[in-house]
Amino acid sequence: MTIFSSPLRKKVIAASLALCFTPALLAAETTAQNAKAPLPLQEIRQFTDVYAAVKAFYVDEKQTGDRQLLENALAGMLSGLDPHSAYLDKEAFEEMKEGTEGEFGGLGLEVTMDASGVLVIAPIDDTPAARAGIRAGDIIVKIDEQATRAMTLSENVKLMRGKPKTKIRLVIARKGVDKPLNFTITRDIIKVQSVKMKELKDGIAYIRISQFQEHTADDLAKYLIDLNKKNHLKGLVLDLRNDPGGLLNAAVGVVSTFIDKDKVVVSTKGRTAEANRSFLTRPSDYLNFDQSPSSDWVAKVPKEAKTVPMVVLINAASASASEIVSGALQDHKRAKIIGQQSFGKGSVQTVLPLRPLDGGEATTGIKLTTSRYYTPNGRSIQAKGITPDIEIADTAEGNYATFNIREADLAHHLKSEEEKKAFQKKQKEESEKQLDDAKQPELRYFFGDDKDFQLQQAVKILKGEKYITGFEKKPEVTKENPKKTEGQTKK
Repeated sequence: MTIFSSPLRKKVIAASLALCFTPALLAAETTAQNAKAPLPLQEIRQFTDVYAAVKAFYVDEKQTGDRQLLENALAGMLSGLDPHSAYLDKEAFEEMKEGTEGEFGGLGLEVTMDASGVLVIAPIDDTPAARAGIRAGDIIVKIDEQATRAMTLSENVKLMRGKPKTKIRLVIARKGVDKPLNFTITRDIIKVQSVKMKELKDGIAYIRISQFQEHTADDLAKYLIDLNKKNHLKGLVLDLRNDPGGLLNAAVGVVSTFIDKDKVVVSTKGRTAEANRSFLTRPSDYLNFDQSPSSDWVAKVPKEAKTVPMVVLINAASASASEIVSGALQDHKRAKIIGQQSFGKGSVQTVLPLRPLDGGEATTGIKLTTSRYYTPNGRSIQAKGITPDIEIADTAEGNYATFNIREADLAHHLKSEEEKKAFQKKQKEESEKQLDDAKQPELRYFFGDDKDFQLQQAVKILKGEKYITGFEKKPEVTKENPKKTEGQTKK
């Protein structure tokens, strides 16, 4: 997903699994490939006709400057390709280059664009948006009385940003709620703690990763080392629910803590030679650009971390890096994946700086989808997602009525016809199932608390006990059967 409001990382000019290939080599290869193709003269003539008409007749002359028109043309060209390709103006380009290592200003939302407005992929833990009650799947219809549908994603994100302690009004559409919801939220400087740990009973640990940042793998490794010293590393639940992704090398580092060295984590395939490569569980593929091998905490993880029984929790808002991690652990049969099908963001974006006319340093660029990524067994996640080994509902009473919008629902998403047909069939089945169970579960909880139904079932699965999925059909209440039962349990 395109995440302009996500943490921006130092020396990484890309967001949400954007791999930074060398622009000069990529451009040279692309130029060579296109050298034989004739120029589309008819289409170019049509473009110049439209350009001239706008310059001559558009009602507001202030909006017809050459630079503005050309930037609008570039933005339209890229946004029409897929939801993740985009033109980066000066401000967006600088934000990509200047990292803040997990600290940024705003509301704490991971968002993308939808036909109805701005789609919330996930609220980030412990942020103003999360505390206000914004949920994954919500559609932001208005921002301070301005309709989001009429603006680009970048324009909407700029509206949501602002000085800390200032207020912003959001109008939100939510599935299962008849009327629009109004939220007034106070902006803040958000420091995201990407890894949190909680010790459970019987030697089982719960570790939640809310985003993949520069220090995520090291922080995870430190927790595992500490747990092993306490002799508490006997079972592990890794929670990736509502984790929208982040840095690729962080995802590789997380997988490297749990499986042996030099195993494939993910591979990428595209049209150019640089877009085709594999990422393995080795320091060269997970260390940060400025990190020395001596500070590699992943390499210090005890061997028990690679054998401890493990369950991974995912849901429809688990995307990108989350899917790389869960897909790799699933393919290597290292962990049991439970929860619900993930988002399905399986494409890689490359940031290409644009050469300025004066020959100076680039101040703008484009973010272009250049390849798809694949799990170790060669599965494409794009518009499909990771299918859990065991499907567990949000609660014992079934799922919450959320939008459950995934990559395949986004306009212009990257797809093949075969993928499209298969996923549309599955989406139809899921929609019918949701309609059959429209009643809202009464249970509400936060990830990792004592009421977390999916976590409770994960612990039972680790211990080999009976568990329930939340999808069991319960007997109807009648005179002959006045009491509801808990339904069938599984083992």
